[in-house]
Amino acid sequence: MFLRISLPSLKSANPLSQNNKNTSIGHFSCKKMNLSLRLLSSELTCPTSEAMQYKNVNFLLSKPSARVSCFINKDVCNRDGRNVRVSCQLMHDHLEESYERNKRLQMSLPKQDFVRTLLIDNYDSYTYNIYQELSIINGGICLQILLKCRDIPVLGVCLGHQALGYVHGAQIVHASEPVHGRLSEVEHNGCQLFHGIPSGRNSGFKVVRYHSLVIDSESLPEVLIPIAWTSTGTLPFIGSKVSDKYNSREIQIDQSIFVDPVLPEVGDRSSNIIDYGKTRNAKVLMGVKHSTRPHYGVQFHPESVATCHGSQIFKNFREITDDYWLRFRSSYKKEKRANSDAHMQVSSASRLYRDFNRSISSDNNAADRPRKENHGDKDLAHNNTDIKCMDMFNMVNAHHASTGFKCLKLKWRKFSHLAGQVGGAKSIFCQLFGHEAENTFWLDSSSTEMGRARFSFMGGKGGSLWKQLKFRLSDQSDGCSNGGGYLSLEDSEGSAKTIFLEGGFLDYLNKELQSYRYDKDEYEGLPFDFHGGYVGYIGYDLKVECGVTSNRHKSKTPDACFFFADNLVAIDHKNDDVYLLAIHEESSSMTQWLDGTEEKLLSLTGSVMIDLERQYFRPSTFSSRNAGFTAEKSREHYIRDVKKCLNYIRDGESYELCLTTQIRKPIEALNYLGIYLHLRERNPAPYAAWLNFSKEDLCICCSSPERFLQLDRNDMLEAKPIKGTVARGATEEEDEQLKLKLQLSEKDQAENLMIVDLLRNDLGRVCDPGSVHVPHLMDIQSYATVHTMVSTIRGKKRSDVSAVDCVKAAFPGGSMTGAPKLRSMELLDSLESCSRGIYSGCIGFFSYNQTFDLNIVIRTVVIHEGEASIGAGGAIVALSNPEDEYEEMILKTKAPVNTVIDFE
Repeated sequence: MFLRISLPSLKSANPLSQNNKNTSIGHFSCKKMNLSLRLLSSELTCPTSEAMQYKNVNFLLSKPSARVSCFINKDVCNRDGRNVRVSCQLMHDHLEESYERNKRLQMSLPKQDFVRTLLIDNYDSYTYNIYQELSIINGGICLQILLKCRDIPVLGVCLGHQALGYVHGAQIVHASEPVHGRLSEVEHNGCQLFHGIPSGRNSGFKVVRYHSLVIDSESLPEVLIPIAWTSTGTLPFIGSKVSDKYNSREIQIDQSIFVDPVLPEVGDRSSNIIDYGKTRNAKVLMGVKHSTRPHYGVQFHPESVATCHGSQIFKNFREITDDYWLRFRSSYKKEKRANSDAHMQVSSASRLYRDFNRSISSDNNAADRPRKENHGDKDLAHNNTDIKCMDMFNMVNAHHASTGFKCLKLKWRKFSHLAGQVGGAKSIFCQLFGHEAENTFWLDSSSTEMGRARFSFMGGKGGSLWKQLKFRLSDQSDGCSNGGGYLSLEDSEGSAKTIFLEGGFLDYLNKELQSYRYDKDEYEGLPFDFHGGYVGYIGYDLKVECGVTSNRHKSKTPDACFFFADNLVAIDHKNDDVYLLAIHEESSSMTQWLDGTEEKLLSLTGSVMIDLERQYFRPSTFSSRNAGFTAEKSREHYIRDVKKCLNYIRDGESYELCLTTQIRKPIEALNYLGIYLHLRERNPAPYAAWLNFSKEDLCICCSSPERFLQLDRNDMLEAKPIKGTVARGATEEEDEQLKLKLQLSEKDQAENLMIVDLLRNDLGRVCDPGSVHVPHLMDIQSYATVHTMVSTIRGKKRSDVSAVDCVKAAFPGGSMTGAPKLRSMELLDSLESCSRGIYSGCIGFFSYNQTFDLNIVIRTVVIHEGEASIGAGGAIVALSNPEDEYEEMILKTKAPVNTVIDFE
């Protein structure tokens, strides 16, 4: 039995709610307890002291045990400044030492082969990073809710650390500054939790911090012992070794680029300038331990990719757990009592589950509702099952009517070293598909330097299997869409129909992909993973199918559009090879399209490029005017929203908020393909794309440098988030200075690190334990107009999840949301004035063999019904400067805006 329960959440912009939500961990060993539970804890309205009289004092804590004996009443200030009486129940009966526990701690038992762990997830974005660590260290785990903390070893992380202090009477207060995605060196007292870990300044024990609240060390009760604290202020992840590398080339470095910006007065709710400089080096409590119980807490994040010795902390806690439980007496009576306790916990958990199910069903504003994860038809064999279509075709074909299986056949041809001879990818696309360009696609690796991308795929309306899909979410005017919507389908003959999908588009796509059967031998020898299937985009608003409860705004464009491409051309830019591929269902071999396209391909020559230049390009006519682009928000409005984000971050609602906006203009009936060709010349990118959905009057011209997520034929997942962007310099020296400034920027490092940890968490939900890793952290990549900071995260997909499950676990891309992900998207919905639509979603393919490759839709012109729109934004963190954030947003629109202006 495996349950995931989302308890009601009290939403507000308050200092003690969303940001510091991490996890509490409890270990236990119980031979006959096979129940595994995972619950998200609720938020309880609890005051702590007069020092916490903020505008709201919701505090995220696990639901107390039913055995509560103490009530506390406090006068606190609400949002309007009026005093209100608040009552809350605290767990006090278990705070006194248990006589029975002392009796049990006598004899030793043999060590367990594995340790079971209770992992309490407080609406956080990094919980699965802890899950991955514990999966390796414990030798097998169960995720369970800690209903009763008594006599169970506990490790609280971040909010769990604060909760440990809170329930024993310590005060939780604002830190002197929010610290998110930044590192500090830590000193500790050498207790068992830190066994084998160095301590203090220059020791190498650096930890990553995500918090704006702390335990007030002055209020720490005697029952809690401080065991760790910062020994330095915050530090950059990349330090002197990078500076030395560049200095060896005798680059003169402007020292001002290393000075952190001082945050100016922010927001509409803050009246004082925040001077972080005076408090930056003050010691902050980083760890506590109960004096008599096996309860520990750490304020930092040991699971972060940049925390040193994080795994050792988890190993040490496992040893603490083993040592604790090994002292229990090995007798029949004690084993019977353990079984009895386990049954009592199961019963309590069941009651809790029923109670909160009733609460959730009656509360439309619950933050994180239970939702059924669709993993496709459980009766379908996994798509990796090696069904030999040639040998089994008749049997499978006869089985189609009852199962809906589709056995696809693949034919392909290779033309070695041909691409360059016929003018390259642009020539091939324009000559084969560009004369009319209706219903065409081009997944275009127009920037292949440094191995960033290798393959391009292109095609148009194809054979008998071709179809077009358009999906629109149901009416969201009430803000309560659950993801259902209307799917319009048009086949190769022009026949169309519309159906309602109660489960949403991704559920439909998942079932479609799992219905295909194929012979893997047919694509042996192909160096790429797209062999035909779905090509198109998923809009940002489909986040409602991935855990978000609602969309505030409705997109003007369809929420998803795809072609099912049964014929396509692939180009290998590394070897200059061209491939033709065709898939079909029929038993007889179909080669008509292959024959015709081969003939056209071989007739092309490089000379056709002269005609293409005349047809699609015109001299630049750049004007100082902005050619009619109108911003959704003025400069003042955008800066004001940045300040609101900074307040949310300071008050503990988020670590990082990726605020965006859009600019628009009416556009003439031009040759839109010409705009795309001009964009790819001006701003070549590894994950560029052209999509034309003629019946929707929709063209997408994308020059994205960012991969969202890829799944290859070996079941390896890869994400490549970009966080940190700076303009290129006018001279080589200035360019190197700006590149170095980006690499050493503590703010940009923090942005990138937070999203890396977020994506490690997202991949951890669907990957084999221990397989998620970061081969490249904070690399600098250079493009035509900008330098960017890019990281790479990889992991091995679990065998029991599908391709679409992987997308649902990570969509929308964390680089476009911030963290914690769900709460950040809620806040962004409240700040942004329109739907992001296609922008911030993803473009790419889902191959019929369940591989996929998807980009992040940025640096993109969307042309729909006579209007061009361009989205842009940036990540707001505690170190952000509002004016600089506005300038960065404008920088990201530069290439697509100038492309449209020049072309007109």
